[in-house]
Amino acid sequence: MEPAPAPAPKTHIPVVAEPESPLEEFVEQATSPVVDTQDVGKVLETLVKKAFEAKSSDIHIEPMEKNLVVRYRVDGLLREAFFFEKTLEEALLFKIKVEAQIRTDEHFAPQDGKIRFTIDGVKIDARISIIPTTKGEKVVIRLLAQQGKGLSLEELGIIGADFEKVTKSYNKPYGMILAVGPTGSGKTTTLYTILKNLNSRERNITTIEDPVEYDIDGVNHIQVNVKANMTFANGLRSILRQDPDIVMVGEIRDSETARIAINAAMTGHLVLSTLHTNDSVTTVPRLVDMGIEPYLVASTVNVIVAQRLTRRLCEKCKQQYKLDQATLDHLQKIRPDIASSFVVGEPLYMKNGCNVCNDIGYKGRVGLYEVLEVTEGLRKVISEKGTVDDLFREAKKLGLRLIVSSGIEKIKAGLIDIEELMRVTTMRE
Repeated sequence: MEPAPAPAPKTHIPVVAEPESPLEEFVEQATSPVVDTQDVGKVLETLVKKAFEAKSSDIHIEPMEKNLVVRYRVDGLLREAFFFEKTLEEALLFKIKVEAQIRTDEHFAPQDGKIRFTIDGVKIDARISIIPTTKGEKVVIRLLAQQGKGLSLEELGIIGADFEKVTKSYNKPYGMILAVGPTGSGKTTTLYTILKNLNSRERNITTIEDPVEYDIDGVNHIQVNVKANMTFANGLRSILRQDPDIVMVGEIRDSETARIAINAAMTGHLVLSTLHTNDSVTTVPRLVDMGIEPYLVASTVNVIVAQRLTRRLCEKCKQQYKLDQATLDHLQKIRPDIASSFVVGEPLYMKNGCNVCNDIGYKGRVGLYEVLEVTEGLRKVISEKGTVDDLFREAKKLGLRLIVSSGIEKIKAGLIDIEELMRVTTMRE
């Protein structure tokens, strides 16, 4: 039995500094000489509230040698919010562990938990991860708003022919839709947008996720729980006994989950899921590596959406400039795939900085997409165990537009800059 938690220590919590801090009012309030557990709770709530207002996805509370650093991940990149003196660490960590219902006397092993916050009437589930480091225990808080923002595919950035391909695929009664890309590229948001379009009283929609990121009325959400043996594979088996029309699997992580998902897609269900692959074409050999026969991949996958998220130029302060020869020559040396789409003198936009974007030059994010529809010609190449190059050549014949092309389109539209496109993409060999 876990021992009863000891009383939380009282501590002095002066702020050392707050670089570009969004927490000015809090900084003034946090200089009281002594705080008890309730006051530390207010510190935690304020951290979450300010992170929510800044549209941060994660809060990093990092112990250093002489202080405590808090950083927010905003628009995909970490930004320092402020520093606290080291004396706050013990009380804040104790409060987080108590609220997350994890062991307060464990300091040398990783721990996970969650806390429910309510900020301005919005319920936020915070996923807590604590790991021991050489300077203390580091905490990362992932913020998951229960009511996800209702976006359309067009608002996400899926437009034109790509929009038609995705719409056609999710209106099929069966098959598989895959969103692929690195962690933090917006895959789950894309699938949720599709689910919202499909959601109706005539359909039974069930998801299994880790964690459940948004809550949609009328959709049955299941949380993975390894301790209760509720894995992706076991949960998916149970879902298929619940007479579903549409199933969303948060991530295909192993061969067992892949096989069950493929079988579900073959037997009259529409299955949505994600995979960690770099682009749409390499998703096919990834499934084959997981033990799925090529002919099964060919017959079940409807569409593969590869994506990245880039920071959007601040509309208030972005600056127009004309591309000069020296810049284009330099770009030609390092990224000829991007340089070939521009000419000298072409008007483009660059970041600047203002009070709206906290002098960063970027505000919000926009998606870049590569949509591969699995048509008859591509099915034949897959079934014949074609190489990645074979698949790529066939996809290009069918009009595949690469992520880089999607980015170039958004550069010309003044939404992003060349620097951002290079940051999130690499040149295909």
